[in-house]
Amino acid sequence: MVKNDKHQTRALMNDERKELKISQNLMNLITKFQDTVHDTAITYHRKLRDKEITKSELDQIEGIGEVKKKELLKHFGSVEKIKKANKEELMQVKGISESIAQKIIDS
Repeated sequence: MVKNDKHQTRALMNDERKELKISQNLMNLITKFQDTVHDTAITYHRKLRDKEITKSELDQIEGIGEVKKKELLKHFGSVEKIKKANKEELMQVKGISESIAQKIIDS
């Protein structure tokens, strides 16, 4: 594949590095294929990055899943504020029982 300055395929070459003549329809198909592969790769890497960004110390606490983590963060604003909260304050958050509040304090 021969790329232009915008990293788009402009031609194909054979083993002898001679440009192959291909139809515009085939070139369009190759371009669509490359675009789809590129979009899939970007989406996958964004998902990995987003997953890594949303990890927190709360993920290590048994009984805290995504929903409870979001509720805690929405209520307190940060993990640091959650750490400073007492049991009664933690239990004010939807879905946080006394036992889960204690697990948060103990962590």
